[in-house]
Amino acid sequence: MGDKHRVRFEPVGIEIEVDEEQTVLRSASEQGLMLMHGCKEGQCAACKSFVLDGDDIELDRYSTFALPDYEREEGFTLLCRAHVYEDVTIELLNFDEEMIRSGLPIVNAVAEVVSIDTVTHDLRHLVLELIEPAEITFFPGQYMDIKIPGTEESRSFSMASTSARVLEFIIKVYPDGLFSSFLDKSLKVGQRLDLTGPFGVFTLRDAPDSDLIFVGGGAGLAPILALLRSMAERGIERKAVFYYGARTAKDLCFVAEIEALKDKIPGFRFVPALSEPVDGEDWDGEVGFITDVLKRYEADLRGAHAYLCGPPPMVEAAMPLLASLGAPEKHIYYDKFTTTGGED
Repeated sequence: MGDKHRVRFEPVGIEIEVDEEQTVLRSASEQGLMLMHGCKEGQCAACKSFVLDGDDIELDRYSTFALPDYEREEGFTLLCRAHVYEDVTIELLNFDEEMIRSGLPIVNAVAEVVSIDTVTHDLRHLVLELIEPAEITFFPGQYMDIKIPGTEESRSFSMASTSARVLEFIIKVYPDGLFSSFLDKSLKVGQRLDLTGPFGVFTLRDAPDSDLIFVGGGAGLAPILALLRSMAERGIERKAVFYYGARTAKDLCFVAEIEALKDKIPGFRFVPALSEPVDGEDWDGEVGFITDVLKRYEADLRGAHAYLCGPPPMVEAAMPLLASLGAPEKHIYYDKFTTTGGED
């Protein structure tokens, strides 16, 4: 390990020590601080912050879409890519102080494959049972990194489960993707996998008087399903609606379970929509992009909390729409499912 330096986060006044060989975000996570972040790959900008004091900071490879050159020159940085070589002070631009202090230290775990099911042509339902440790504590909506055996590579996947022992994932497979190929061609029931986590801040905030709007697409179903399952288990009765976009009816999954949540969450509505319905398909539901459907249904979202998860184009289209309908921007929480190296 390298030398350690002090990192102070403002305006919350929290200080940690960060090893030169670790990114600021990774070190904070290991010390139980839940800083805002998304992809951990320098692609989504969720962890973008501003350097108030200190110059000796180097960044791992990142996307200039997340941090344009002019912003870096002005003093902005990405915590998931940043290594510090002196004491620094960083201003958090996107944060929830209560969330920061409620973080859980990340752990390394080993889990055994219980099942791998094909739920649509490009979505897989992977179920793992923890072996060591036997349980982990996480907040519904968080994600884990799964290491690909025989490589130094890992991929991040949101959990659909709420159990401390059995972890469920809904994973999108990509043609020639490194993890996709492993998942579809090599992984077997009974095989053991190395995991690290939990990560992520896509968790339900405590606001009993605020309505909930969930918007998802593709594998973005996983963390939203976790939040809904948690609401049902905990008896949370906040008014909630889930808008889920798919291309065709064959791209929908877990519909029966989601519909059944109406019996456990009073006033809950599920609104799936197809953007490319197939002629002759048995479908009498909504048609169109999920953002267009949301706009038809919702007129006033003042005071609502919104949770968006799915492909970046969907998230980027939904955010300004929700804001235009009155949802407070500080209560629009999102998780963009970026890809790694053009794969998964």
